[in-house]
Amino acid sequence: MNMKKRFLLAIAMAGTAVVFSQSRKEDSIYVRENYTKVEKLIPMRDGKKLFTAIYIPKDQKQKYPVLLNRTPYTVAPYGEDQYKMSLGNFPAEMREGFIFVYQDVRGKWMSEGEFEDVRPALKPGQKGIDESTDTYDTLEWLSKNLKNYNQKAGVYGISYPGFYSTTTLVNSHPTLKAVSPQAPVTNWYLGDDFHHKGAMFLNDAFMFMTVFGVPRPEPITPDKGPKRFVPPVKDMYNFFLESGSNKELKDKYMGTNIKFFNDMYAHPDYDQFWKDRNILPHLTQVKPAVMVVGGFFDAEDAYGTFETYKAIEKQNPKANNILVAGPWFHGGWVRGDGRQFGDIKFDHPTSIDYQQNLELPFFNYYLKGKGQFKGGEANIFITGSNQWKTFDTWPPKNTETKQLYFQPNGKLSFDKVQRTDSWDEYVSDPNKPVPHQDGVQTSRTREYMIDDQRFASKRPDVMVYQTDALQEDITLTGPVINHLFVSTTGTDADYVVKVIDVYPETEADFNGKTMAGYQMLVRGEIMRGKYRNGFDKPEAFQPGFVTKVNYEMPDIAHTFKKGHRIMIQVQNSWFPLADRNPQKFMNIYEATSADFQKATHRIFHDVNNPTSVEVSVLKEK
Repeated sequence: MNMKKRFLLAIAMAGTAVVFSQSRKEDSIYVRENYTKVEKLIPMRDGKKLFTAIYIPKDQKQKYPVLLNRTPYTVAPYGEDQYKMSLGNFPAEMREGFIFVYQDVRGKWMSEGEFEDVRPALKPGQKGIDESTDTYDTLEWLSKNLKNYNQKAGVYGISYPGFYSTTTLVNSHPTLKAVSPQAPVTNWYLGDDFHHKGAMFLNDAFMFMTVFGVPRPEPITPDKGPKRFVPPVKDMYNFFLESGSNKELKDKYMGTNIKFFNDMYAHPDYDQFWKDRNILPHLTQVKPAVMVVGGFFDAEDAYGTFETYKAIEKQNPKANNILVAGPWFHGGWVRGDGRQFGDIKFDHPTSIDYQQNLELPFFNYYLKGKGQFKGGEANIFITGSNQWKTFDTWPPKNTETKQLYFQPNGKLSFDKVQRTDSWDEYVSDPNKPVPHQDGVQTSRTREYMIDDQRFASKRPDVMVYQTDALQEDITLTGPVINHLFVSTTGTDADYVVKVIDVYPETEADFNGKTMAGYQMLVRGEIMRGKYRNGFDKPEAFQPGFVTKVNYEMPDIAHTFKKGHRIMIQVQNSWFPLADRNPQKFMNIYEATSADFQKATHRIFHDVNNPTSVEVSVLKEK
């Protein structure tokens, strides 16, 4: 980037910061001038009391609905004279006028009781408490004790609060009329946050739980809470590599102090511990209107967004349930204007579009009876072509299923391979793992989900396959399914497949970034190979034998433009995003550094072993 561009960019960023600061100040003043804050300890059915902050509109000429947000991340600031800087998901929601209710979930911060991560839902007929009963009891108390309440409640939340939003749909309270789980934590083994397809997401799990998982002996405020762990080595790749195996890392920095880490290590397979924490089977008899929201480039909970929507659809055919998915990072639909992410621009203020046209009208309509809600069944922003589209179903029905076949010499084609004896061979060394992102990273950035992959395509342990330049636009929607035919000299292996949009050499620079030949990550996902036949029944690979590994990746909605290429990369590590596989069949949580070994891998692409990636091509009307 030349000096002039740097100067202009610096001025633009400074101007944006000033505007943002002024806006925050105005929001803070608005909260104090228009809302009265009260704090209550609301009793649950087992006698425990949950700390709840309630912001009530000062204008008492009308009745208002409740918007409830239950969180493990604190409802701070505490004290009835201490106010949040803003209310709701965005300022327009605050100015619309709701009774905003924030609650510390059971066992967190100033609430009583014992906290349990992704607390299992009660089974039918089972007595006790769960997150659904706590929400029910909260809404019951609000119904009986709030003045100027119109007896209609909505619940919303992003990430972990998204999980608590989802749980409200189980045996919901009669006043609950609208729920919006946003990037909801859904399954911490199969695809959200800490595990993907059986592989631990090392960086996120460790950095999150070293703070969040610290025991709380009694109710506390954030100033007395645990502090963020600061690694002794700034480069996260080097920190985790030098820390050794999962066991060695835990022994050195955690010990047995973090309960959930102990549980993860004790349950390496998808056993009953994890199945009990899957909320999806409980989403039956859903009564409130539901709007599930998420981002295609969400580094934490893209899985939860799509699987929550699909489970409600499947188990409640008549439910009022819609999906919104855009080009966003985790929570990006309410953070910034959504015009770009990383190096990629979208030509629309996608976040503002969502706030004005979907979330605010959704809650206004179902909680206030105000206006009309015109959201479609599936409201999808398609990247590449950069346009909003609505569909009658998700995934869309008007698609054609096709296979992108791996070919010799790094080719990729919709045509079946004709060779009878063809493969690519390479060596994977877990002591020199493929990084998930280029350069020195002091934290796991959210941009890795969309970043340039040229750094990886240059490595000898990353296999690259790409099409010729496309002769027309191709739009892919819905899940992507990998059909790999592989062999290894080891007895276990991870497989990472990445779908990439390769820009033409004629692409203009953007914000000083060279976009000619850019390799935009559209979707990537890992699979721990020993779980290829079931996540609850690990199986060793037989060295040297061709083995089929099938797995599904989270949904996409992307147009590969004419002149671009579709690329697939395959590798066996994605570090330190995911933990390393020693390439030896064993309990990886018990591995030591001595267990990690090199292995020679083959990816086959012949008529008998046709490795392919299955995609759904949208038929343009």
